[in-house]
Amino acid sequence: MEYNEFFVAGMKLLGAGLAMTGAIGAGVGVGIAASGGVQAMGRNPDAAPIIQTNMILGMAFAEAVAIYALAVALIIVFAA
Repeated sequence: MEYNEFFVAGMKLLGAGLAMTGAIGAGVGVGIAASGGVQAMGRNPDAAPIIQTNMILGMAFAEAVAIYALAVALIIVFAA
């Protein structure tokens, strides 16, 4: 391998790592959603089923961002 090939391989891995920074936001979003849901259920236990459904739906949308970031990182590493 020439030096240029090592540089390109290194930049691909660096780009994949930077693409995964989107998972930070997903982790924060899931944590905030769980915290808010638990607090709301503690304050109003009668509405717990409705709150839990909405909380899980919000967590799924936040987690989708991490899955997209992972897909982009894998594409960068293996397809680019």
